[in-house]
Amino acid sequence: MGFTIGGMRERSGARSGARVGVRRRGRSSEGTAVAEFTGLWGWDVVPGARVAPGARDCSCGRADCPEPGAHPLAYAPEIPAGSTLDDVTRAWSDHPGAAVMLPVGRAFDVLEVPETAGRLAVVRLERMGLPVGPVTVTPERRAQFFVAPGAADELPSLLYRMGLDDRGPSGAEGARAARRPAGLRALGAGAYVTAPPSDRGGRGPVRWLRQPALDSAAGLPAARLLLGTLAYAAHRSPRT
Repeated sequence: MGFTIGGMRERSGARSGARVGVRRRGRSSEGTAVAEFTGLWGWDVVPGARVAPGARDCSCGRADCPEPGAHPLAYAPEIPAGSTLDDVTRAWSDHPGAAVMLPVGRAFDVLEVPETAGRLAVVRLERMGLPVGPVTVTPERRAQFFVAPGAADELPSLLYRMGLDDRGPSGAEGARAARRPAGLRALGAGAYVTAPPSDRGGRGPVRWLRQPALDSAAGLPAARLLLGTLAYAAHRSPRT
């Protein structure tokens, strides 16, 4: 693939010489990452709160913040998909050091499992030739699989039809609901995930287990293609 914002900037610099070098100064690594999310992958981005390493207070200023360093900044405008590197640089200059957060339920939903299960699932999916979209690992040791939108709404009925949950499609509790794969949950509209390379809540950075690529980010896999393997991996992996 090899098509990155950095590569575009290098080619642009080769054409226009030292003048572009001047423009590069002051552009943060966060700004470059955000421009890749908006310009290459078509994802909206929101500046997020942060917590300094070793500290406990959230940068949002709320003493009773329920999610320190793990939520969007209420006063920061959203940076829409399609924004260029210059657009991002201007917007991000008002929020230096902010965490990069991605709204879920628009371009993608997220299936989340414990990290050990996620790593096992990626290996099995690739061996079977099944599609794997972007996957992140959080400092809380959770693996987040980016899948096609709608997964969060479909998850109860998908698990029920696959025999992985004895709750009905509506989510009503059944006598043996414990069969649901351990630690599996879906994130949909209204949720936000912290994107690499941002720190999450002062606990450490979020990292890519599988980075976005031009084919995988544009055509995210349907949740049903991953669920069987994720369920198997969740049952086989030690609980964390």
